[in-house]
Amino acid sequence: MAVREILVIGIGPGDPDQITVAAVAALNRVDVFFVVDKGAAKSGLLDVRDEILRRHVRDQDRFRVVEIADPPRERRPDGADAYTGVVADWHAARADRFADAIAGELAEDGVGAFLVWGDPALYDSTLRVIDRILAGGRVEFGYSVIAGVTSVHALTAAHRIPLNRIGEPIHVTPARRIADGLPDGLDSAVVMLDQGFTAAALDPDLEVFWGAYLSTPDEVLIAGRLGDVAAEITRRRAELREQHGWIMDTYLLRRPTP
Repeated sequence: MAVREILVIGIGPGDPDQITVAAVAALNRVDVFFVVDKGAAKSGLLDVRDEILRRHVRDQDRFRVVEIADPPRERRPDGADAYTGVVADWHAARADRFADAIAGELAEDGVGAFLVWGDPALYDSTLRVIDRILAGGRVEFGYSVIAGVTSVHALTAAHRIPLNRIGEPIHVTPARRIADGLPDGLDSAVVMLDQGFTAAALDPDLEVFWGAYLSTPDEVLIAGRLGDVAAEITRRRAELREQHGWIMDTYLLRRPTP
């Protein structure tokens, strides 16, 4: 009995040259690429995905691209419980749309793929949505995950710094978790999913390494003592969002070395 196969492929933070050899091999097996359309404001993201397919898929006639409109979600819910509920509802809506696309567009013996920014295991919903689809039983398939380069790796490479200091842990967190400062006992944190620049209100003696549009031609980097560069990062971030219509950025915060 033929069974559909889904590949969840990490495509890195945006540079087609950062696609792994394993990811290239996976791309060349795919019959249908399912691409989540996040609207006109983020059309540049689709352009990067298209370039990756042009660059790395040998037979340009063997695959189709199916766009799936991303369901809307509340971006600023009040409280942790509300946030969890909003995300769960969004995942459920995504699961419905993904399941419809897989059932309607992928042959029973076909290979489909979702291209995921960075690595599928780091702050991405695709794997959770895949689990929901399978649990719902509407469509059956097997799936595999192909790891990708993360924006964390791209950030530290661009700034030419190690991720952690000698013998110290590293904390990776969404921005809302550091609104009151770095957690006790941790001296370094990578901050992701920031709607603004949350760190601007923190200890000015922290050291920051910030990057936007990492590994793309639009990459912008700023580093220094937080109190010296926070205003510049806030201003530059607003300018870039206005210019491009969207922004993807991340940053590393560190307490001063004793």
